[in-house]
Amino acid sequence: MALKIQLKPHERVVIAGASICNGPIAASFLVENNVPILREKDILREKETLSPAHKIYFVIQVMYLDQDNLTVHHKLYWELVRSFVQAVPSSLSLIDEISGHLLASRYYRALKATRKLIDYEKSVLSRTDEGTAKPRRS
Repeated sequence: MALKIQLKPHERVVIAGASICNGPIAASFLVENNVPILREKDILREKETLSPAHKIYFVIQVMYLDQDNLTVHHKLYWELVRSFVQAVPSSLSLIDEISGHLLASRYYRALKATRKLIDYEKSVLSRTDEGTAKPRRS
């Protein structure tokens, strides 16, 4: 089944590793085979990997787009999640969901699940910041 892609003016998309930038008007086209596709809103650039959860997202993104080197990417993924779970044990169920998708080669679904991990990381950090930001006075 073909996938219909509609791009806004100047929107980017990565299709099978090729970075494509739309021109000044909206466009639509069909992708008729099964290839990795990431819209601009789903792309995380390496310089934007500012937190451990972002690094996990980035390595999964690389897995999705560069399946010729999965062994290297999987090794890095497992190192990152091991550290993440040690730091935030309550994230284990999210990590299990992501890992399940990866082990079944569902990389795009793993990326979507990792967005939840990023949100969870933000909530944990905001709770930590609230607890340390305002010293209590007696």
